[in-house]
Amino acid sequence: MTNYGAIPTSSHPSPAIDLEYISRVKHRIKSGLATRRPWKSMFDFESMTLPHGFFDAISRIKTNLGYFRANYAIGVLFILFLSLLYHPTSLIVLSILVVFWIFLYFLRDEPLVVFGYQIDDRTVLIGLSVFTVVMLLLTHATSNILGSLLTAAVLVLIHAAVRRSDNLFLDEEAAAVTESSGLMSYPSS
Repeated sequence: MTNYGAIPTSSHPSPAIDLEYISRVKHRIKSGLATRRPWKSMFDFESMTLPHGFFDAISRIKTNLGYFRANYAIGVLFILFLSLLYHPTSLIVLSILVVFWIFLYFLRDEPLVVFGYQIDDRTVLIGLSVFTVVMLLLTHATSNILGSLLTAAVLVLIHAAVRRSDNLFLDEEAAAVTESSGLMSYPSS
């Protein structure tokens, strides 16, 4: 006899939480945030001095943008978040975009490969930035977004120019990526 109105029950207990999966996610979060430099190093007041000239400022900006790239991205996203507090639709869109940022930029442990080409971090950063701005502009919070992006850009450039870069050490791979075009051929297997 079939009992169509009954709610099916299982005699098996619900599966336990997969601790290995949680451990992997935790490890990816830690390693993803490892690209972020320590905030204490970023705001080391002993390393803040005015540049000696225009070319010194440009050199500092290039070095600091490469070295503190993840920190600057977090800072820009935070300023953008603060500017959208009174625009709930934009804030929802930003929340969804933050998920993209987390998985495509901060937590990615392998290079991003699209159509056989390896995409470096700088290109992913630029692509996500443009995509974020375009999506937020579609929510009709243009003045808030442009104002916050301008504010963030000014703050990032001021910090990058004022923060001495002689005590920062980029590894050889990061320096090579900074010099590259952003697209590297990736051999197919």
